[in-house]
Amino acid sequence: MAFNPKTACHLCHSRKAVMKRPKTLQKLCKECFYNVFETEIHNTIISANLFHKGERVAIGASGGKDSTVLAHILKTLNERYNYGLELVLLSIDEGIVGYRDDSLATVKRNKEQYQMPLEIVSYKELYSWSMDEIVACAGIRSSCTYCGVLRRQALDRGAARLGIAHVVTGHNADDMAETVLMNLLRGDVNRLESSTNIITQSSGSPIKRSKPFKYTYEKEIVLYAHYKKLDYFSTECTYAPEAFRGTARTLLKSLEAIKPSCIIDIIQSGENFKLKPKKQRKNVVKRNTAQEIEVRGDGSVSLNKDGNKCESCGYLSTNKICKACILLKGLESSRAKVPIEGGNIAIDGAAQVTKKLETLSF
Repeated sequence: MAFNPKTACHLCHSRKAVMKRPKTLQKLCKECFYNVFETEIHNTIISANLFHKGERVAIGASGGKDSTVLAHILKTLNERYNYGLELVLLSIDEGIVGYRDDSLATVKRNKEQYQMPLEIVSYKELYSWSMDEIVACAGIRSSCTYCGVLRRQALDRGAARLGIAHVVTGHNADDMAETVLMNLLRGDVNRLESSTNIITQSSGSPIKRSKPFKYTYEKEIVLYAHYKKLDYFSTECTYAPEAFRGTARTLLKSLEAIKPSCIIDIIQSGENFKLKPKKQRKNVVKRNTAQEIEVRGDGSVSLNKDGNKCESCGYLSTNKICKACILLKGLESSRAKVPIEGGNIAIDGAAQVTKKLETLSF
């Protein structure tokens, strides 16, 4: 069959195009797609100066498409461009029966496939609570609030246990744009300036986190994983549909269908948000010493210095009590003292219960 120029790849013009790139709508062959995908991520890493030679880096690995592609890409680029990195997989076991246990099985396979060490840190080990127990106590609508705070601290603690000061996560361009939209929709102006930062760091923590996929579209990550036949876990978290992020995601997908570049446009808008400086009123509490401390609006006390430790758990915090301990203390006060007979969702797990319901016929 004669070669049809109309179906040719827009870059090499010699191979048949197999896809239309979501980001630019270019028709590309597999080889050219691999090249532009990997090169763009490399350029992001270099322009943001994310790594230095000899650095030990922990990859936040969940077994999903983003973290699996991230592990594959960093291993590939590390070898191709001689970054000189020592890569380690770091996984968090939130304790979601029927979901996280399955995804961790994928991470363990990735460990063998990419020949990287693996460290697993669990909520139960760190906080004496699993995510299923938290949801059973606090309700499903609060799940992402708890999980976000606990997961960030768990990543920091896991990295500290490994003696690593840099964690990379698979947050992609869609995630970044959704965060900008969420902050706008909630009127959370305090977070707007930092919502698109490629490097973040909790106040007082020696662990920094970075996002090499900041400008990488989620659809392209899926295509890359598909064409490369990467081993990843594709099921969404059982509690995710109740999150407010889902509202922002639906809006973003509607906008993307009209204008594919809107994802990058929103990120660039977020990067250019600058809040007008304003004077902050401080409620000063006088102590016997000459030190002054700030009492925030939520009642937490800022000690105005990095390196302070939470009085409850001993972890780094700029407050007397860290956010994780405040949330966990609230859970303890509402935990059932006597177990209810006839089953416990905290033990069975919402994901496990959902799977059982899906098999029922009526």
